[in-house]
Amino acid sequence: MTFITIFSAPKPFTDSHVATIQRNAIQSWIHLPNVQVLLVGNETGIAGVAKELGIGHLSGVKRNENGTPLISSMFDLARKHSDSPLLCIINTDILLLPDFVESAKQALKLKDKFVLLSQRWDMDITKPIGFTEGWQERLRERVKKDGQFHRPAGGDFFLFPCTCYTDIPDFAIGRAGWDNWMIYQARRERWPVIDATPSVMIVHQSHDYSHLPGGQPHYALPESDENIRLAGGTAVIRYTILDATARLVDGRLVRPAFSWGRFWREVELFLRKLFFFLPEDVIENVARPKRWKKRIQKLFKS
Repeated sequence: MTFITIFSAPKPFTDSHVATIQRNAIQSWIHLPNVQVLLVGNETGIAGVAKELGIGHLSGVKRNENGTPLISSMFDLARKHSDSPLLCIINTDILLLPDFVESAKQALKLKDKFVLLSQRWDMDITKPIGFTEGWQERLRERVKKDGQFHRPAGGDFFLFPCTCYTDIPDFAIGRAGWDNWMIYQARRERWPVIDATPSVMIVHQSHDYSHLPGGQPHYALPESDENIRLAGGTAVIRYTILDATARLVDGRLVRPAFSWGRFWREVELFLRKLFFFLPEDVIENVARPKRWKKRIQKLFKS
């Protein structure tokens, strides 16, 4: 029995840069101790890469009318082909290091049900990573020197016990909204939302959106609108790592540190409960003062 099953739906391996960063990511997962890796989908090159690297390939994923894999089907397939106590859905541009597995072990010792996530580092990587002895240390040093710490938004991976998330809406993978719903649902179920940022380093390899229709960002696509509808509306997609209920620090769960972003997020949630009958944009204007200030400035300029 493996400890974690990592599953992902790669993009086609047709673009040279995309192929490079996906191979980098997948190989970083393979080098983790006691994990199973499953690639989901029939996009060009997936079967060949899975065979070459000696990992699982699940081809029978269900898709929407646009041919985009559905996250609900990905979860179902991963469960059927895994005997791990933990599952992890992850984007195929994310590099993982051994501290990821250690953090998963610590979280499972502390809680039976939870979702674990973290902020990422962004870095331009254009060449294959040499996974020779000491590659983890070399990558860490490079990230500290050249990487940029990403703001607390989005979700690049979600790690959780196999007993969680047994009923997933038919979200389209690679489009906006579904990752916010993962945090919202955990809060709704009263599972700990664990921010492992102090304990792990995950690295996002930068890329453009040429793989999407029109080369536009995923949040501008109609499929993202459908994801948001399935999630329950725009209030749900406001959920980010700022909604974590605990931080994993030195093997312990501690209260999240104070930040103004977290403070205003708590204000927003309180106002949404208190004034549930008001339109969502009214609450947002009050609870997000930076956006409110920009709108005032724009009004005076006009």
